[in-house]
Amino acid sequence: MQLEVGADPAEVGRARRWARSRLVGSGIGADEPVAETLILLISELVTNAVVHTGCPAVLRMLFPMAPAAPVRVEVADASEAPPAPRHASREETGGRGLELVDGLADRWGWHHEGAGKQIWCEVDRAAAALG
Repeated sequence: MQLEVGADPAEVGRARRWARSRLVGSGIGADEPVAETLILLISELVTNAVVHTGCPAVLRMLFPMAPAAPVRVEVADASEAPPAPRHASREETGGRGLELVDGLADRWGWHHEGAGKQIWCEVDRAAAALG
């Protein structure tokens, strides 16, 4: 499943709504801990792609057949620049996106895709259910 996201930061809300509907359609209940974790990860990755590249992005969600297998989120954009984790000061209002991804996802990374890149993360459903 994938969604093309425009280069407008307002598209992040549309990406969250789309992701919520896909989670429910995949059998992940809105009240499952993994659902909110995935929505936050999607929000951060799509925001980073749109804000830091100024280009459209593609959001993909991959749901495994096995219920305990990880859910994978991918965001591809047209920039070749690698993701650059920052350490924001307490006074800064931004700059914590990849720190959140690192803290919430069980695994994450990136690689070149076509003329741009793809940032991905995975969340283990079983681990998320345990809290």
